[in-house]
Amino acid sequence: MSAQGSVHLVGAGPGDPGLISVRGRELLETADVVVYDRLVHRGLLGFCRADCLQICVGKRAGGPSVTQEEIEAELVKHARAGRRVVRLKGGDPFVFGRGGEEATHLAAAGIGFEIVPGITSALGAGAFAGIPLTNRDVASTLVFATGHESQEKPRVAVDWRALGALRHATLCLYMAMAHLDEIARELQAGGLTADTPAACIQWASLGRQRTVVATLGTLAAQVAKAGLAAPTIVVIGEVVRLRETVAWFEKRPLLGRRIVVTRNREQAGELSARLEAVGASVLELPLVRVSPVVDKDLWAEVFPELGSYDWLVFTSANGVRHFFDAFFKVFPDLRALGVMRIACVGEATAAAVRALHLEVEITPEKAVAEELAKLLIDTGSLDSAKVLVVTGNQNRDVLVKKLEEARAIVDCFMAYKTEQADLSDEPAAVDFREHGADAVIFTSSSGVRSYVDQAPALQLSDTAKRPLLGSIGPITSDALRAAKLPVDFEAKSSSLDVLVAAVVKALGKA
Repeated sequence: MSAQGSVHLVGAGPGDPGLISVRGRELLETADVVVYDRLVHRGLLGFCRADCLQICVGKRAGGPSVTQEEIEAELVKHARAGRRVVRLKGGDPFVFGRGGEEATHLAAAGIGFEIVPGITSALGAGAFAGIPLTNRDVASTLVFATGHESQEKPRVAVDWRALGALRHATLCLYMAMAHLDEIARELQAGGLTADTPAACIQWASLGRQRTVVATLGTLAAQVAKAGLAAPTIVVIGEVVRLRETVAWFEKRPLLGRRIVVTRNREQAGELSARLEAVGASVLELPLVRVSPVVDKDLWAEVFPELGSYDWLVFTSANGVRHFFDAFFKVFPDLRALGVMRIACVGEATAAAVRALHLEVEITPEKAVAEELAKLLIDTGSLDSAKVLVVTGNQNRDVLVKKLEEARAIVDCFMAYKTEQADLSDEPAAVDFREHGADAVIFTSSSGVRSYVDQAPALQLSDTAKRPLLGSIGPITSDALRAAKLPVDFEAKSSSLDVLVAAVVKALGKA
């Protein structure tokens, strides 16, 4: 770290973590400290280094919160300690985000800073609700205004009557829920008619997005009836009528569905992204922790003999990742593998191997050890063949036994271990207990066992939604049944695409 660090005011966008800028992500990946708002998607924090200090300074109406002065002092303190600080703000730092105040304070303190714009919430809400904010035929003026009038009143009040006098305009209101009825009356007093189209969008760009369309005169009542609450954006103007044609996001089959992904943190991202792509709101609840097994005696025994193996067999994508992590600590060149043939238990595992530009010769359609063993035996190549099977600490021994019965000489390389994650201080577990979900997806038997063993930490409240339980394949389904838990849906083959299709079939819109 340098003698004095720097502060980067980064816009996180309207909600969906995929909407952050490339520069914003780069800064998160290299930050020493991230100071973030309450509404920032936690998926963005996954870009941070493991040793990055993460500080939540989110404000909550009616509850305790960090003051603006305390936030500014925190930024200065860490920068003066030589740290690279990212101030991660929902939307855009300079649009109702107090980024200007923080930049001014940093300048006065002599701290170097950078501004990284983000997609402000109104732009995101318009795009994801299917409401173009401008249109050559009906809206040539675009206004952003804040309706925030709580204990921290704006220093310059909004003249709502003047805004109501605008013609051919779109009004986008931030933080307007507490005074929506009053604002609507003032806009009408300024000249807007009660039948002016209006919409309120909650949780824009996320799987829990909801939109209420009404008129200026009825919007407050309709929003209250629907139970919408902050965070919301209100859009008022003729452009709202275009939603009937342009709306796209809310047609996704899993919109409004809350899905719990139980994979370990390293693997959850891909499945979460695929579920979010079809509209789901995802809660990542890592029931297991996967870590490498560093056995240098085993490395010394196996790696010098790699060229003598006829088959290299992977039983999981975790095995692929941790085997090659160990491999590249010993060899600088992939060609050290020699000419051995490669087999994988399923398509996800094979994809991890192909990502290294290696050919996979055998992958069964049904991702179970028995099918993999059968295909290997059917090659007629196992008699006296040397086979290296890459495993974890919880692998079944059926594959090794069947290969040995076929007269293969089998060595096992334990590359990783799977352990239960501790949910006692896990925020996602608290969220699950309070709210439940539409479905919980299991992708391993170890995840099922952890779910059962940690039942007290996952006990749902009386008002929480009871989820369906889904499985990635027959082995995981057997583990659910053994635990006397239902299997409400199961993927027909053990791939993420097929698993997502099973979720859509079970929970998607008709």
